[in-house]
Amino acid sequence: MARKQAVKPEFDVVVVGGGSAGYAAARTTAAAGLKTVVIDGAHELGGLCILRGCMPTKALLQSAEVRHLAERAGEFGVKTGKVGHDFTQVMARKARLIGEFADYRRGQLTDGRFELIRAQARFLDPHTVVVEGPEGRQVTSRHFVVATGSQSVAPPVPGLTEVGFWTSDDALGLSRLPRSIVVLGGGAVALEFAQFFARLGSRVTLVQRSDQILRDADADAAKVLEGVLVKEGVELFTGTRLLSVERSGPRKVVHFEHAGVKKRAMADEILVALGRAPNTGTLGLDRAGVTLDKGRIVTDAGMRTSAPHIYAGGDCTSLHEIVHLAVIQGEVAGHNIAFPKRPREMDDRLLITVVFTEPQVATVGLTEKAAAARRVAYVAASYPFNDHGKSLILGATDGFVKLLADPRSGEILGGSCVGPHGGELIHEIVAAMAKRMTVGELAAMPHYHPTLAEIWTYPAEELAEKVAARGRRGGSRSKA
Repeated sequence: MARKQAVKPEFDVVVVGGGSAGYAAARTTAAAGLKTVVIDGAHELGGLCILRGCMPTKALLQSAEVRHLAERAGEFGVKTGKVGHDFTQVMARKARLIGEFADYRRGQLTDGRFELIRAQARFLDPHTVVVEGPEGRQVTSRHFVVATGSQSVAPPVPGLTEVGFWTSDDALGLSRLPRSIVVLGGGAVALEFAQFFARLGSRVTLVQRSDQILRDADADAAKVLEGVLVKEGVELFTGTRLLSVERSGPRKVVHFEHAGVKKRAMADEILVALGRAPNTGTLGLDRAGVTLDKGRIVTDAGMRTSAPHIYAGGDCTSLHEIVHLAVIQGEVAGHNIAFPKRPREMDDRLLITVVFTEPQVATVGLTEKAAAARRVAYVAASYPFNDHGKSLILGATDGFVKLLADPRSGEILGGSCVGPHGGELIHEIVAAMAKRMTVGELAAMPHYHPTLAEIWTYPAEELAEKVAARGRRGGSRSKA
């Protein structure tokens, strides 16, 4: 009896999700000549960063910063009169910009390099997904890339769901500014929205469960931003335990414990910004043999899952919900599918984070907290913006820059910038670390005066001297 011939898969690569990671994977495999399809069932094409993340929040923050600078005009000898804002126009500007960004991404997804199916997908078996719709189309493929992103989550606090709350998605679509708001959380999303609302005139209370905002940051960085937020009128509570939420007439009340004392915060609205969860619950990944860890897809450094032909990238895999990281993950996954004999791997040595508050908080590589946790020997030095010429001219004196270096070789291990344009300034250290520069080499590199960037030379010079002194006396590898 003749053996039944296996049916050839319809595609070489199926990419589930058309956001930053998914698009990066699809363009990579398509460019390599692989027959590729993107399946995306989102209400709008574009992905989290463009539609509900990086870009819309930064557009809103820019409006708030312009108002804040205008209110400070007198410091610079400029007369402006009473400063206000038109919230409808603030939101309209954001919507116009995001519409343009989203149109561009839609064009990329529909330009013919790969097929696009607008529907939800779930796995039937390791090589087959079913696409939702009247026909229930089944799509087969040799390889898959899962890039379905993440979604907002709310803590199981009694009364929270019944009373109602906003997520960051809701906050990006407001038609009116709340007179008062309680923000739950202390990460980037919570802090950016807290400052946005405060600068436009809302009374803001921020309740954070950890002992500091930005729980993974060094304490000195968190302290600077906490001080600025309080100065701008935000009522800030850290080290709390959420107890319950209830209504009091038209207002909402958050009950929490702080320093052993029960407190309450009352406001018109509540914004929950306590993190996001991987968007994997409806994919049927168990049928494909893909291992999950608390909903997160587990991958190796090459973005391969426990099923050898299935890769993943972006928020559904990562502990770091960062768009440039998602793009790189998608590219690595796509490359490894197309060129298995020349594999690439992710390298978290150059992990970058930026919080777009003012001052901005940016890091690359190791912080002191991370170095201590990993038992990595280092020397560190910092320099404040309030003693730096260009920042004094700008009137932007909150914060500092900090460098970490290997105590023997002087190689730069990490950098932090809490201050003006921190998200831009950190890229000097990204470039230096990418080339494995030492603090001595960074200190010797020419910097124009007066610029913000030249502030890096001060901790670099201090560390170069420390490393040289240790070398002369045969210093130990212990932390300084």
